[in-house]
Amino acid sequence: MFAQIKEDIYCVFDRDPASRTVFEILTTYPGTHALLMHRLSHWLWGKGLKWLARAFSYIGRWFTGIEIHPGATIGRRFFIDHGTGVVIGETTEIGDDVTLYHGVTLGGATWNKGKRHPTVHNNVVVGAGAKILGPIEIGQDARIGSNAVVVKDVPPGATMVGVPARQVDKKANLAEVRQETASKIGFDAYGVTADLPDPMIEAINKMLDHIHATDQRFEEMRCALRKLGEHVDTIEPLEMDSWLSECRGENVSSVKASDAEAVNVGGNSAGAEKSAVNS
Repeated sequence: MFAQIKEDIYCVFDRDPASRTVFEILTTYPGTHALLMHRLSHWLWGKGLKWLARAFSYIGRWFTGIEIHPGATIGRRFFIDHGTGVVIGETTEIGDDVTLYHGVTLGGATWNKGKRHPTVHNNVVVGAGAKILGPIEIGQDARIGSNAVVVKDVPPGATMVGVPARQVDKKANLAEVRQETASKIGFDAYGVTADLPDPMIEAINKMLDHIHATDQRFEEMRCALRKLGEHVDTIEPLEMDSWLSECRGENVSSVKASDAEAVNVGGNSAGAEKSAVNS
């Protein structure tokens, strides 16, 4: 038991870069306090001392703002970062090396007795404010995005985002294709990633996908025309930098021309006025 408590304390150093000393963790980390209280209350629950276990659980909730039912089963090296607002239900099962952030709920979706809370497998990370509801399973190495609401099983290694949560689409070479397409048109897609489903980024992603699909169709058309004996020149993609330079050059030329024309018109008008005065 003491070895497990030691692991619970030292795992904080691996997952919180702000941690400095064991003394600091033992005195100022509410997630560690709540977990240590739960270890005791869970032991009492297993011994049949239900009320006493609930009483210790309530004291831990009052001190830390984290509510863990003493019946919940929690594995080794469990870490709650920040902690405020975390709720873990009675029939929850949590594996090893799991990390929760503040505001997470591992709750039930029914009032019926029996298994009604989630099972979270090893090495899962649950982002701030996420809700995992019902007797579902969260596969090993899964990632649950902040404020996601998960109501269905999550496969191992998946990343879930949104309400209700959906798996982030991971295509093997999609990022490389988008980067290649973006570089052709002079756009630096350093922030274009499916792991951050921002609406603007998603819109840019769709545009890049459409451009890539259009390029493929044009290439297929050129190949078909060549097979029919037609000569088709290869069209290089438009370089945005050179195009912008040409546009700027044309604008400068047009401005200079218009200025010169205005000067000529002004000079002619002035000459006409002078002639009228002399006459």
